[in-house]
Amino acid sequence: MTRKAVSIAPRRMTRRILVGNVPIGRGAPISVQSMTTTKTGDVDATLAQIYALASAGADIVRCTCNDASAADGLAQIVRRSPVPIVADVHFHYEMALAALEAGVHGLRLNPGNLRKPQEIKVVASEARDRSVPIRIGVNAGSLHPELYKRFGGATPEALVESCRIELAMFEEVGFDNVKISVKASDVPLMIEAYRQAAEAFDHPLHLGVTEAGPPPGGLIKATAGISALLAEGIGDTIRYSLTADPIEEARAGRQLLEALGLRERRSLDLIACPSCGRAEIDVVGVAREAQEALGKMNLAIQVAVMGCVVNGPGEAREADLGIAAGRKRGHLFIKGKIVRVVPEDQMVAALVDEAAKLVAEGVDARLAAADEGAEREAAADRDALVRDAGRESPVALRASVVLGRSRVPGSHAEQAGSPGQPE
Repeated sequence: MTRKAVSIAPRRMTRRILVGNVPIGRGAPISVQSMTTTKTGDVDATLAQIYALASAGADIVRCTCNDASAADGLAQIVRRSPVPIVADVHFHYEMALAALEAGVHGLRLNPGNLRKPQEIKVVASEARDRSVPIRIGVNAGSLHPELYKRFGGATPEALVESCRIELAMFEEVGFDNVKISVKASDVPLMIEAYRQAAEAFDHPLHLGVTEAGPPPGGLIKATAGISALLAEGIGDTIRYSLTADPIEEARAGRQLLEALGLRERRSLDLIACPSCGRAEIDVVGVAREAQEALGKMNLAIQVAVMGCVVNGPGEAREADLGIAAGRKRGHLFIKGKIVRVVPEDQMVAALVDEAAKLVAEGVDARLAAADEGAEREAAADRDALVRDAGRESPVALRASVVLGRSRVPGSHAEQAGSPGQPE
């Protein structure tokens, strides 16, 4: 029986914009963004990081444009980048104009620190004439002082109002090629701000928890905010703002979208039980070893590492490939079907070998190549483990006596399938 597909809430429909060749909004795949940490004027170092980010899953990369050297660097970077480049501009509108001249595919402007209406309109007019989109990047930490005072702090309403003011200036010059972000480091505040923005605007939304901090806490905060909104159908592009190597941002963003079923899997998805007293092996160690070995192979499959052969294959039957441990052996399975039984010390090697063959040959071929008798061997291991679990246990022996005396043929206890009262 084929399992019915399950999905999250329908995507909110928005306008469509293009950042280079990457569509955003109106049902386009949710894109992953990150930002370089190199000096943009260092072209080679910046390009090296951009290529690494693209390999890790970034669809769009942002670079700071904070001085003339950065603007000059952008002119070279844009031509050689594998993904669209967005220039991040603060305080000086001249840097936005220089970035446009360099050929960037998008701009990010922060209304909190680029405040003069005439300068904003000049940038919007230039972007309009070049068909370059702008992200209105509102940030709770740099909200305009007047809005902060008017709303009594960096409230969701204040963040949305900042967007509304900026949009009004854009509209005065006929520019609407816009996406919006209303980021905050406080997760509940961020979620509510985006909910209100989704109600107020039909522009695509860029999601993020700003200044989330270093992993693991930063990963948790960012995931909590971004995934909550994506599950509601809100969001068109995302960024993890981590105090870490930006490669981690791109990788986390891609993995989140794959986990939610919002992007096709293109990387390894290793699932593993959290381990318990039933585990026959060091599940944590084996899972870590498998993750390291399989991660290098760039396989877009789901692999399971389970510590117990009694429940493992059944619990992970949807995995493309998996292995479960028991009685010093590993039960290798494909889509829940046992195909091989291997010694415990060969579990990871068997996984790696079978993973490569599975990708090369396909599921049907690998099921057809299953070892004869593998299912019988696995069943014998499971049965022995179940028997051994209750053997020589005083509590279990007393319980079996009570159950045996109470299950009189035709009794209520037998019919109900539950223990009755002792005679």
